[in-house]
Amino acid sequence: MNLLFIVSIVIFIYFIITFTLYYFQRNLLYHPAVNNYHGEKLTVAVDKINILTTDNIELRAWYHEKNKDNYKTVLFLHGNAGTLENRIYKINHFSNLDINFLILAWRGFSGNKGKPTENGLYKDAKNAVEWLASKGIKEENIIIYGESLGTGVAIEIAQNKSFAGIILESPFTSMVAAARSKYPIFPVGLLLKDKYESDKKIKNIKSPILIMHGEVDTIVPFWMGKEMYELANEPKYSYFPKYDDHMLEYNENLLNIIRDFIKSLN
Repeated sequence: MNLLFIVSIVIFIYFIITFTLYYFQRNLLYHPAVNNYHGEKLTVAVDKINILTTDNIELRAWYHEKNKDNYKTVLFLHGNAGTLENRIYKINHFSNLDINFLILAWRGFSGNKGKPTENGLYKDAKNAVEWLASKGIKEENIIIYGESLGTGVAIEIAQNKSFAGIILESPFTSMVAAARSKYPIFPVGLLLKDKYESDKKIKNIKSPILIMHGEVDTIVPFWMGKEMYELANEPKYSYFPKYDDHMLEYNENLLNIIRDFIKSLN
């Protein structure tokens, strides 16, 4: 077997893998079927609603109104895997904060129709803001909370807006950088359709920002959260727990950080 033949086989395999990555990239990127729900029960009262997008997709959402006139409203944009139920352990803690909140499920997630794409998720989040506006909740009284994948959406919709504040949990710099760390030998910058270029957009956020990231994150490297903090405008705040992984432990330390951040916005 000569060297030229071996090289040809290697190149052929490389192009087959590259084509597969390109063709199936959204199946690799989005994981709506993953479900880590362990049966937690809601301990906070929510209205289970549907939000209609401008392209006629109904999105499941949960809305909790504690005091619309006196408290800020958190719009929670969840991460890549799982359903609304996977976030119960977090939103149960929201009852200990002086906030209203709205959490919605993306298109293609939690039984919603449609397929997730970067532009589709941007549309979902913007329609959620419009739904809050229909309830009389102004932009300056909304806190955008992005979790993991949701941080890319949060940053997009927060650009050049007057939201009360932005919370980013386990943010990434860009999907290109995240993909490059997993597939370093492939031209992911050329292949990716959904780039979520948060590092290029965060300077356009004028609202106060809180960035939280576990230092032993095994999914989104900690350096990405640190870099996003360094790129953010003032006023900015950080919470980098030394031993937390991708999903931060919702303990009293974290809740106090969020509570103090919300108080600083009043």
